[in-house]
Amino acid sequence: MDVSATPGTKMQFLISRRSGVTRDELVVNWFANHMPAVLTRQKQIAASADATDPRYIATLYDPVPSGEQVWDGVAQIWTDAPFPREKTPHGTTPRDTFQQKAEPYVGWPTTEYVIVDGDLPLTPNDLNEPFPCTRSGFLKVTTLLSAKAEVDHRALTDHWLNVHAPNVAGVMEQVGAFRYVVSISDEPAVDPYVGMAELYFPDKAALRRYLELYESDGIDRYFDADARLIFRSTTEMVGIP
Repeated sequence: MDVSATPGTKMQFLISRRSGVTRDELVVNWFANHMPAVLTRQKQIAASADATDPRYIATLYDPVPSGEQVWDGVAQIWTDAPFPREKTPHGTTPRDTFQQKAEPYVGWPTTEYVIVDGDLPLTPNDLNEPFPCTRSGFLKVTTLLSAKAEVDHRALTDHWLNVHAPNVAGVMEQVGAFRYVVSISDEPAVDPYVGMAELYFPDKAALRRYLELYESDGIDRYFDADARLIFRSTTEMVGIP
């Protein structure tokens, strides 16, 4: 399998709501009071720097069965270069209602590898501005992964991309899953996780069949199983496709 990196940087912003804030409050203010401003700002930056137009998408994680919702979602911006490291997390002094509802957050620069490049549905709005809009029609499984202590990160990346990714892709093909993306931390010693895996299935039945067929390829020796977080989602908010 030929695995090549997406050019540029995939900036990730993991989002969790403040104490006392409901998920609905967070989502409504994210879509209505935050995304449009970020969309406009990213386009202005790209134009002024003569850079490639960024992409901007947010995934909403479904509530987890345990009720211990570490993260409510993630905002992702694809850009030419990583953003500077924040000295102060975004939202420490809120600029909009969304930041009043969300815990302060920081950027996480990653390198993206699209392993299975299936199309995602996208129908821009036709009665209002085209974006931001939402899309659904899939079951997405996102896994956030931490490395075991003293792991050789180069060996981890090599195994992930050249052994584990083909294994996962092969099982996905058998069950009709259509998209698989791996994002690996640019600075694993600094970043919150060593990487993220995003798998898209047509429905729950396909996911169940995947879990039945998947057999480990040895990747577990690199990851801290106790620190692994898994989220499901059925909706993405699209700011810049």
